[in-house]
Amino acid sequence: MKTILASETMDIPEEVTVKVAAKVVTVEGPRGKLTRNFKHLNLDFQLQEGGRKLKVDAWFGTRRTMAAIRTAISHVQNLITGVTKGYRYKMRFVYAHFPINASITNSNTAIEIRNFLGEKRVRKVDMLEGVTILRSEKVKDELILDGNDIELVSRSAALINQKCHVKNKDIRKFLDGIYVSDKGAINEEQ
Repeated sequence: MKTILASETMDIPEEVTVKVAAKVVTVEGPRGKLTRNFKHLNLDFQLQEGGRKLKVDAWFGTRRTMAAIRTAISHVQNLITGVTKGYRYKMRFVYAHFPINASITNSNTAIEIRNFLGEKRVRKVDMLEGVTILRSEKVKDELILDGNDIELVSRSAALINQKCHVKNKDIRKFLDGIYVSDKGAINEEQ
């Protein structure tokens, strides 16, 4: 069954400006500018009250289209959090015997992983655009990934995690790797 009109609105904070042009949402804030394309969704985006509210409409939508309204609003909220606070993912080295050795290169935008399970191979991972990586000063064997776009930060963490998969061994026993230990907005913890 189709619903004639379903709509949801969200508030936009003071320090953020949102522009909508043909289902492409651009969010600008103190940390920078992010854009996201929603052309694949059958939704209408409108700015109301002089750019202080964003309204998302679905006309004659199925259940799937109705679900997409909330998804689109969540994506825009993630963009707003990104340009105001930023996102931080923390990763920890896990090893039983051979200590994983990592060096950060290319002005905090790449990492080289050595001595994983005692292997001689050097694993190099480039961060995605706008993501920086640091070693934690307080905690041993911890990496900190920072960036504005939650998708790029989490995908960079996934790339690091995937580079350290154990091959040809029982993964219940060999738990070595680099795993995400914590994720969230940057300003929360300070």
